[in-house]
Amino acid sequence: MRGVTVRLLVVAGVVGLSLAGCSSSPSGEPPRETASVSSSAPKPAPKPAVLSLAPAKDAKDVAPGEPVSVTVKDGKVGDVKLTGADGKVVAGKARADGSGWDSAEPLGYNKTYKLTAAATGADGKAVTAESTFSTVKPARQLGVSVNLGEGETVGVGLPLIFTFTGNVADKAAAEKALKVTAEPATEGAFRWSGDKQVTWRPKEYWKSGTKIKVDAAVYGKPLGNGSYGREDKGASATVGDKLVAVADGGSHQMTVTINDKEVKTMPTSMGKPGHNTPQGTYTVMSEHTGYTMNSATYGVPEDAPGGYSTFVQYAVRLSYSGIFYHSAPWSVRQQGHSNVSHGCLNLSTENSKWLMDTSKKGDIVTVQNSGGPKLEPTDGWSVWQLSWDEWRTAAN
Repeated sequence: MRGVTVRLLVVAGVVGLSLAGCSSSPSGEPPRETASVSSSAPKPAPKPAVLSLAPAKDAKDVAPGEPVSVTVKDGKVGDVKLTGADGKVVAGKARADGSGWDSAEPLGYNKTYKLTAAATGADGKAVTAESTFSTVKPARQLGVSVNLGEGETVGVGLPLIFTFTGNVADKAAAEKALKVTAEPATEGAFRWSGDKQVTWRPKEYWKSGTKIKVDAAVYGKPLGNGSYGREDKGASATVGDKLVAVADGGSHQMTVTINDKEVKTMPTSMGKPGHNTPQGTYTVMSEHTGYTMNSATYGVPEDAPGGYSTFVQYAVRLSYSGIFYHSAPWSVRQQGHSNVSHGCLNLSTENSKWLMDTSKKGDIVTVQNSGGPKLEPTDGWSVWQLSWDEWRTAAN
């Protein structure tokens, strides 16, 4: 019996240890119950709507090109009305998610407006707010033009040139107002030439087929020193075939490629000694049928020694300084053999007509081996004379 008793005690001890291991309570105490989180905790009370209006109440000298807006927190926008002192209502539109309202047309200069807005809060209650403000009376208004016509087909080298009617003091603000978009997306950058003109150039030649859209949204935008934009300008264009003409002063030939395939070689004559054609990459600026070439354009009166005034049938401008390619029937015998012009690229009437009919604004004409100076990047649209790193270096 003693042996049996021992075994029972051992078993009892093991069971006791097992029970102790399953419980976090001291031996002999009932396990504690864990408090459960009630699923019926009170929810926060719905909040009232908070309206924010911009411009703020009694604001003065507001730029009329900046948007007027209403923003709602903890609610949804209701009726909004923006009215001028003359009673005219300014168009606007509520945001699709109800979070606010934005004006859809610009304001006038030196005008007073009243903005009233309503909203309904998450608590179901209506709130209202209003703001009366006035717009700036500008010291001057600046217009802007761009070298792009609506619906044009342009060449792969075209820079986009924005010219203001007066000096722009805040260049960063001007650049922000000038939008250039392209499909496919194209990397590019602005560069200023003086205080009135800024040019946007792609990093590399445009790809044929690219859709370009320019939006000079300067109206009502501050441009520095009391100047504001006068009106917006915009245009859309398409990049056509890649045409590049290379004129060689050594061989006296011009070779034309379209989409990187050679299509025509024609004899040419360029600047004679003392009038050597500048070397570099030009961009076609404009085309003319019936044009008078006049030495006065580069400072030599037509009646002075070396001066001239000559009518030509076809002429295409390549620079501000008066470099063209043009029809020159008087030099056909020299074309392909020697350089006899005052700096222009002479072609036969037939060849100049073909090239002008085939090419377009923004095409590339490169002059090499002419013996002339390096083409200045500011002479015409000769932006490709600068590397991309040079282009992005600020200039004035």
